[in-house]
Amino acid sequence: MRKVLCACCIASLLCIISCSKKGGTPAPPPPPATYTPPVVSASFAKGADVSWVTQMEASGYKFYDKNGNQQDLFGLLKSIGFNSIRLRAWVNPSDGWCNTADLVAKAARAKNAGMKILVDFHYSDSWADPGKQFKPAAWTALNFSALETALHDYTVHVMDTLKTNGITPDWVQVGNETNDGMLWEDGRASTNMANFAALVKSGYQAVKSVSSTTKVIVHISNGYDNTLFRWMFDGLKANGAQWDIIGMSLYPSTSNWSNLDTQCLANINNMVARYSTPCMVVEVGMDASNPTAGRAFLSDIITKVNSVSGGNGLGVFYWEPEAYNWQGYGEGAFTTTGRPTAALDAFGN
Repeated sequence: MRKVLCACCIASLLCIISCSKKGGTPAPPPPPATYTPPVVSASFAKGADVSWVTQMEASGYKFYDKNGNQQDLFGLLKSIGFNSIRLRAWVNPSDGWCNTADLVAKAARAKNAGMKILVDFHYSDSWADPGKQFKPAAWTALNFSALETALHDYTVHVMDTLKTNGITPDWVQVGNETNDGMLWEDGRASTNMANFAALVKSGYQAVKSVSSTTKVIVHISNGYDNTLFRWMFDGLKANGAQWDIIGMSLYPSTSNWSNLDTQCLANINNMVARYSTPCMVVEVGMDASNPTAGRAFLSDIITKVNSVSGGNGLGVFYWEPEAYNWQGYGEGAFTTTGRPTAALDAFGN
């Protein structure tokens, strides 16, 4: 029995020696890959539309960093790497949110956080987008000439109110996702492009009358759709409209973002060449339940927009990233416990 045990011990020893000669101590697993956010120009706008923030706060919502420390949303976004804030303006909303007073309150917080500011005029009492461009209730009975005047005077009033509070927006949108114009039916582009162009011109002149340095944006959704953009901006140009920047929205899925990003870049390059106009992606979003895909998408679109020659790709804004468990919106970029997801790492420094 002893001889058998000794033989076994010798065999085991030889095996250990042999294995150590072949491979030595097993190598530790490689560390997890670290993520590096896109490198962009110093002037590139890394933005977020956080127009819901005051309404969320009034409903008891709070915001936290990744370690669970409660923070003011504007300071939190600044610490992540954002440098710009976008805020929508509604004429006379029934609940008050996004009216002029609410806009000014949020813009003041953005300014105090050291952020640039984009004001998004919907020219409506509520949501305006490709499927609806309702006139404010107070403007519904106006003829077209009076409608132009109302738009101009309202725009001047908001800009003046901001100025009185020490705020000068860096950018202003005259209309939100105006794929078929705004202030329907008078300003529906497919039936009266001249009217829509006149409204854009009225808004442009109103902004510049208060702040000549503020850049004016005309905003269309589906940034990948070059046919739509050429139709719209050919029509506006032919009818004497003025703008400084072409704005785009882009909301891909987790499976088609790469293709849509490529098409969006091609569209931007065409807009720059065709109209000698820089472009900005003023709205993006993706399913919050897949932050890894969201980060890949954002890294790619930020890199692509920043790559446009001559510095003509001006920035990317995430639409309502802070929205969590809120009004059924599923394309924010915060967890259900109020912390930023990995998607927002793409806006890092």
